[in-house]
Amino acid sequence: MNKEILLAGFGGQGILFAGKVLAYCGLMDKKELSWLPSYGPEMRGGTANCSVCISDEPIASPLVTEPDLMMAMNQPSFEKFINKVKAGGKAFIDSTLVSLKSERKDVECHYIPATQLATDNNINGTANIILIGKMIKESGLFSFETIKKALEKCVPPKRSNLLGINLRAIEIGMSV
Repeated sequence: MNKEILLAGFGGQGILFAGKVLAYCGLMDKKELSWLPSYGPEMRGGTANCSVCISDEPIASPLVTEPDLMMAMNQPSFEKFINKVKAGGKAFIDSTLVSLKSERKDVECHYIPATQLATDNNINGTANIILIGKMIKESGLFSFETIKKALEKCVPPKRSNLLGINLRAIEIGMSV
């Protein structure tokens, strides 16, 4: 297995956290991995993206230029990265915040109203994890048990109340 993943959105949407969860999933499954965060000058409101590589083999470069899987949580990220997704790849788009549709026929696009689903389920701020749940389901990359273990590592003990909320977000993402 060799998967290159690109997650993108505004700062404050949990892009780097979502990437960290995926990286920990790889760690739990004893894969080679890299996690490379990138963000603009503002942490909140600026652009943020994160490259995650997960492989059975050593990873030569952490840079993701042609992702197999891409998550876009806002319009600018969608416009910037949709044409970089590898042919045969998959894109996961928060359709609450992205109104455009891709014209690419060689990429499987999943439009999920993740922000609206988070609001409707009273778990605001988890749109990123809802999209990760959908990505995991559609890609078969990891099991729910692996995601659960990764979230247990990523959610700090002082914020343990957020573990159940994030697990609920994964379940919602896997069910849409």
